[in-house]
Amino acid sequence: MDIEEIIGNFELLDEWDDRYRYLIELGRTLEPLPQEAYSDANKVRGCASQVWLETRPGAGPAGEPVILYRGDSDAHIVKGLVALALALFSGRAPQTIIETDPQPVFAKLGLAQHLTPQRANGLRAMVDRIKNEARTLA
Repeated sequence: MDIEEIIGNFELLDEWDDRYRYLIELGRTLEPLPQEAYSDANKVRGCASQVWLETRPGAGPAGEPVILYRGDSDAHIVKGLVALALALFSGRAPQTIIETDPQPVFAKLGLAQHLTPQRANGLRAMVDRIKNEARTLA
């Protein structure tokens, strides 16, 4: 699912209970990770829940190099946050990932006001990990 579609769906939901349910549904749409992806190397540090991000190179529509991410978490809402981060960053060129500021998107969704500090820190840790990997591959 693309990030614009997610933003549009969030805007249709007035209540935060509905938005949390939607986040959980987003998490259920994630492609399952292969067992070997649940490794220490893929584990995101700084998350209260367990989160794994798998990074692999890919090719965009014109054959340009992009970074593909897959992820998972052991917590339902956090898994939805993983899906949100992947919608924002996966399949993009490393330089685009580096230059993308997720804060306006997160603010538009109201995440800052409604996530616990632990979940907000975990989301920040995921974004930092994604951007650091993009810098390494740029």
